[in-house]
Amino acid sequence: MTRLPELPVEEMTPEQRRIHDAISHGPRGSIGGPFLAWLRNPKFADAAQQVGEYCRFHTVLGRDLAEIAILVTAVHYRAEFEWWIHRQLAEQAGVPEPVIEAILEKREPDFTDDRARMVWQVARALNERHRLSDAEFEEAQKVLGENGLLDVVGLCGYYALVSLTLNTYEVPVPDGSSVFG
Repeated sequence: MTRLPELPVEEMTPEQRRIHDAISHGPRGSIGGPFLAWLRNPKFADAAQQVGEYCRFHTVLGRDLAEIAILVTAVHYRAEFEWWIHRQLAEQAGVPEPVIEAILEKREPDFTDDRARMVWQVARALNERHRLSDAEFEEAQKVLGENGLLDVVGLCGYYALVSLTLNTYEVPVPDGSSVFG
């Protein structure tokens, strides 16, 4: 991190260490990104990482659709690290390369799946306008279901928090690349 030095494990308080261990021994497998900043406030870190674990690993949408919402949010906030890591995760989840590129270029992807298109539409509307029209809400409920729509809202909100943290603390992309300049 350029604005916040890493917190060595041996210098962590017992509460910081507990949360560090919960994250690094959980489904993420390591500490990185926003967690190094969040660990400064263990209660915040714990709450945020629990929401993040749900968003990343337990959403009713499935990995591919979740990654679409995350990428839309990363582009909106121009969060380099977030884009870098989740582009890879989106590829691994089976999101087609042309869809990923269209999201990066802020143009409508050529979706073959109605649920993927709806996740993109909802994520874009929430990030750009911060709300859905009545018609958008009704269509999203119909296509994604009540829990699916709520998960898109949660993904956009959580990854907005992640993106703002990454941008505030200028977390660099490990390979030094820059997408947003």
